[in-house]
Amino acid sequence: MVQRGSVRRYPRMVRVNEVVREVVADELERLSDPRLGLVTVTGVDVSADLRHATVYYSALDSGREQPKRSRRRGAQSVDEPEVTATDTTHVQAEFKSQTDAALRSAAPHIRTALGRQVRLKYVPELHFREDPAIEQGERVEAIIRELHSREDQRRGRA
Repeated sequence: MVQRGSVRRYPRMVRVNEVVREVVADELERLSDPRLGLVTVTGVDVSADLRHATVYYSALDSGREQPKRSRRRGAQSVDEPEVTATDTTHVQAEFKSQTDAALRSAAPHIRTALGRQVRLKYVPELHFREDPAIEQGERVEAIIRELHSREDQRRGRA
């Protein structure tokens, strides 16, 4: 038997997730923690009992943690260190851990703001996770670039 009635276009949990995402993003904008770079809240998944919320984010360093180089006016210094892939990986890992620590320390403040702005039976405990889709997208993009360069090389030989 098919039930008839008004079908909601947006289920309740989708609306709750969106409201929580907006409040968390607004509060992150207001924070002045120097450990945070450019953080974007990409999604929120609130549990059905409203007690836990996983906040997915992506973070960009905005250039403040780049390895330092010494420069003179008009010419590059001879003692300028060469930046390697390992240095970049180390800096990125350190940035990710600082961002994670900053978000964890800001969670109680953000949760309080959430409780003030959103009317829910329970204010969910916030858990921050880096969005895996961003990294997967970068990986796919690198594979596509590599395929294109191989195709260009093949065409150059022919």
